Order: sequence, then C-alpha cells, then structure tokens
Amino acid sequence: MKIYPQPQVEAQLQFRWMVRRDLPDVLQIERQSFEFAWTEEDFLRCLEQRNCVGTVARVGEELVGYMIYQMHKNRIHLLNFAVAPQWRRKGIGTQMVQRLKKRLAQQGRQRITLEVRETNLPAQLFFRHCGFRAICVLHGFYESTTEDAYLMQYRHRPSLKEQPPSQSRRLAG
Repeated sequence: MKIYPQPQVEAQLQFRWMVRRDLPDVLQIERQSFEFAWTEEDFLRCLEQRNCVGTVARVGEELVGYMIYQMHKNRIHLLNFAVAPQWRRKGIGTQMVQRLKKRLAQQGRQRITLEVRETNLPAQLFFRHCGFRAICVLHGFYESTTEDAYLMQYRHRPSLKEQPPSQSRRLAG
C-alpha cells in the first residue's frame, strides 16, 4: 500500500538557494503549515550562520516549498521543511528530500537528522515514507510547549559505485 500516491510535477519543479526576497512567500507557507511558526527573525538568524543553507522549490513563478538545514561534518540536520498546502501530495516534498539525500553522497556525509513533534503524524509518516526512522524521543524538546519530539534519521548506504575500492582490490592485478 502506498501512503502517498503522488501526481508528479518534476518537469516544472525548480530548486534554488533561498534569498531575502523569498521570505514573504516562505513566511506565508510557514504560518499555513505550523502552529508554532518561525518568525522572519528566526529565518534570518539561521541563514546568517555559515553552516546553514536554505533552498526553495518553485513551480513557474510560485514558491511551493522550502527547506533549511545545517551542514555538519558527518551529517545534515534538517531544521525546517514545508510544502504549501495546495501543493502537498504531488511529489514536491519527496523531491526535496531526494535532493538532500544526493548532497549526502556528494559530500561524504552519512546521515540526515531532524526532529518532528510527537503530534505531527503527517510529517512522521512522510519522513518514514522517505526512509527516515525514529531513533529516540526528545522529552520536552520544544520551548513553546512541553511536547516531546521524535529524533528521526536517514542513513546513507553508499552503492558499490560510490564506495572506494577496498585495500585488497587496489593491491590485486
């Protein structure tokens, strides 16, 4: 059974770095998506950090989703992720996660981590569908409530093409 049947919008979907002029659209999606939404200051403070990256997904001129993540030595930590309500279940979120997974392979990182509110079942199911697993409960994680969070993780398993040759292979023949 497929949880997310998705009419794809691959041909029209474009990704690029988030810039300041995207913030009004990002904030609108943020407010539509979350009870405890980030403020403009939250976004700006995060994006000013050297290891923090923001990307947006667009269909034509319309901003349809965004993600903000931190690059660490061995992992990527997804801080914020949303797709506009009218664009959900069309494969956009899945394509956004796939782009993040490609960054793992390209940059030698092994995992992506994120936190999801215990009450956000749609997000839990979505990330599970994308290959993430809950690895622990973070009790009282959010400042705004006493709500717990699940720490979810995706582990990259390099294909044979991506793995460096083993020592014995290099010595042979």
